[in-house]
Amino acid sequence: MSHTPQAASGSVAAASSPESHPSSAGVANVDSSQAPKWNKTDTLWTLSLFGTAIGAGVLFLPINAGIGGIIPLIILAVIAFPMTYWAHRGLTRFVLSGSSEDADLTETVTEHFGRGAGAVMNVLYFLSVYPILLVYSVTITNTVNSFLEHQLGVTPLPRWLMALILVGGLIFIVSLGKDIIVRVMSYLVYPFIAVLVLLGIYLIPKWNGALFKTFDPSVAAEASGHGLAVTLMLLIPVMVFSFNHSPMISSFAVDRRQAYGKFADFKTGQILRRAEALMVIVVMFFVFSCALALSPEDMAQAKEQNVTILSYLANHFDNPIISWAAPIIAMVAVAKSFLGHYLGAAEGFEGLVIKGANAGGKRNITHSKKLSTGTLIFMLITAWLVAWSNPSILGMIETLCGPTIAILLFLMPMWAIHTVPALQKYKGKASNYFIFVMGLVALATIIYSIVQAF
Repeated sequence: MSHTPQAASGSVAAASSPESHPSSAGVANVDSSQAPKWNKTDTLWTLSLFGTAIGAGVLFLPINAGIGGIIPLIILAVIAFPMTYWAHRGLTRFVLSGSSEDADLTETVTEHFGRGAGAVMNVLYFLSVYPILLVYSVTITNTVNSFLEHQLGVTPLPRWLMALILVGGLIFIVSLGKDIIVRVMSYLVYPFIAVLVLLGIYLIPKWNGALFKTFDPSVAAEASGHGLAVTLMLLIPVMVFSFNHSPMISSFAVDRRQAYGKFADFKTGQILRRAEALMVIVVMFFVFSCALALSPEDMAQAKEQNVTILSYLANHFDNPIISWAAPIIAMVAVAKSFLGHYLGAAEGFEGLVIKGANAGGKRNITHSKKLSTGTLIFMLITAWLVAWSNPSILGMIETLCGPTIAILLFLMPMWAIHTVPALQKYKGKASNYFIFVMGLVALATIIYSIVQAF
């Protein structure tokens, strides 16, 4: 996650002030040829959105994508850009539909759907971020244990203690302050992206033909244990998770609306297209390179070992560069993502506590050091317990993270387009139905998991 770019210059904002009817300022019909030219701030936002999405979640996508063979990979390559772009475009337009120029996502939900829906949005936001924190708690523990065991030849400490040390260490960094976290993350984002590209290039000589044998669905099913339909269904929430940068959309939409006024819809679409294109190119190159260098059986082993693709590559290839660099990169990436999602999870948790305590009107609780400390303790204990129990990481993504993100990013904006007057101009587009169906597929994994459990 990068620093949020500052608003464009005052001259741009002044030249493109909102229309006289504020409720439609962000989504008005305008002549795009009159829109301000591309500028440095637009580039900064493109890189910021790109950097926000490229995190440790990308390290799980090759496993779920490659385990089902080449057909799911081809489908993934075809739908990745439209799915990611149209989903984030819909959420951006929803934020822009608010009547106030500086209305964020929660305020816009409250305006359109009422105070009760605003409270639901707070809960949904927390549930879309908090499980990701738990995923990274498990991931950092497994990654470090794998590194100690395979690269250093050291027997790891008991899992309960290792999990406590690692999660506690990350929580300690959190306690040093938000500014330090943001600064550290901004330094790590782009080196991590560069490493993904370089690793993808490095794997090219190791590409083999194993993947192409899986044009026969029965061959792929032997590795994944599922037919093509189920494999694709389980892949969608992992895609949603890996390409997600929805936490940045609210501030992005508000900032660009204040800068561009009536041209905000056109300019945000322009920025999103470039950000999503960069994201899809980098991620899909990395995914295909990993899949071509391994086999569906290897991906199945990685899923069973409950590790990232980098940890698996480190143990799979007899190469000192990959063996040492890959797990270290994975640890840094997971730590970065943990810290970033802690900020969102803590903000959501404190918001729920404050709204819940003040709901009756008899108490007036606000953000305080005591509340922050209580939040930190809650996060530490729950993250430690989950890391200790070592549930399936991909299972958590498939049944918790992906579906909850899909509700916020895919389903809610599409519902709004068909019910909110300011968004009626987008009603009936084929892209809306595509995104809505993708959101339903992501939710279907929850039902599938419950059925499988019994």
